[in-house]
Amino acid sequence: MSFPDSLSDAAVAVLQTEAPAEKVELTRAFAAAWRNGQITEVGRTQPPHRPARPARPALLAPRDMPRRRISRDAAGRIALLHAIAHIELNAIDLAWDIIARFAGEGLPPGFHDDWVAVADDEARHHALLAARLADLGATYGDLPAHDGLWQAAEETAHDLLARLAVVPLVLEARGLDVTPGMIAKLKAVGDAESVAILQVIYDDEIGHVAAGKRWFDWLCRERDLAPRETWQDLVRRHFRGRLKAPFNAEGRDAAGFHAAFYEPLAGLPSA
Repeated sequence: MSFPDSLSDAAVAVLQTEAPAEKVELTRAFAAAWRNGQITEVGRTQPPHRPARPARPALLAPRDMPRRRISRDAAGRIALLHAIAHIELNAIDLAWDIIARFAGEGLPPGFHDDWVAVADDEARHHALLAARLADLGATYGDLPAHDGLWQAAEETAHDLLARLAVVPLVLEARGLDVTPGMIAKLKAVGDAESVAILQVIYDDEIGHVAAGKRWFDWLCRERDLAPRETWQDLVRRHFRGRLKAPFNAEGRDAAGFHAAFYEPLAGLPSA
């Protein structure tokens, strides 16, 4: 495989790739090339407004998505895994978008290392879920998916600090809250294979939230801003909705993201 001239070129190549399996393959190859020095320059290639998407799944408003219960028959588990696979596909693009969109801001090398690693993780997650769906007789694209995930990228395209506030520290942090419950439900119906995949995703997401918090704090220091107050203000302005309790304090604490930040936005008293 020949590699792009820069990391931002690599990011845009992934964002412009429609087929999920190819998006995964390119992500994993470009991440390895960045780690081993085959790609060395960050570059300044601007990303598209929206990433390329396959014709399927059909994209619906979140309110129009059908609801299914997890049970011992495959249908409910397929619906859950399909929904998570869709989230992970979007997460690949979100990680590459943050690299390319803010490439001209003079960020330290560690920033790019972290988000390349996040993109690589998300690609691995999608591949695991696609394989599990195949085990259950399904394919990503068989069911509709919601089209709300990219709204966060569009809403925060103007400012890296806003992007960090919303994507890793609201959306990915929410994954830490809900994944343990999904794992418990899958355990209850005896689906050990799916449990193992969700555990991998959960463990990796702690690191992703930690990366978001680390770079949010770093950028606040660069701009001489108070992190907690700044995060709360940005979430109020750029996140559509309200933070929902209960929170997984254990997982959030492991990521260095403590209750004093987020509990007040859910109407909870915090020390």
